[in-house]
Amino acid sequence: MSNAELANLAAQGGPYRGKAVFELVDRARVDDAAAGLLDQLSRLPALRRDRVHLVSLAWAAIIGLLAAETPEARKRAYAAFAALDPAEQADFLSYVRAERIEDAHPRV
Repeated sequence: MSNAELANLAAQGGPYRGKAVFELVDRARVDDAAAGLLDQLSRLPALRRDRVHLVSLAWAAIIGLLAAETPEARKRAYAAFAALDPAEQADFLSYVRAERIEDAHPRV
């Protein structure tokens, strides 16, 4: 599937939403377009509400961007993080065990 098809699948919901997000996470390491789509997806209310325990699919997208460790992916992660409300930012930083988003270097 193309990046756009995966993003559409994630945005529409259904049983493959998570798989589509994680496939884009894998691609973000070598594909700035995938990173851009993850940034956009992380802002969707549906992905923010779709949670597995504490972690939402939006958080998974941000974590994937951080883990990609490319300049573009990190820039997108910072922007996506900034779009979270302050309480969710604090919870996210606690989850990734960082005081600042710039200090977060999760592995996936």
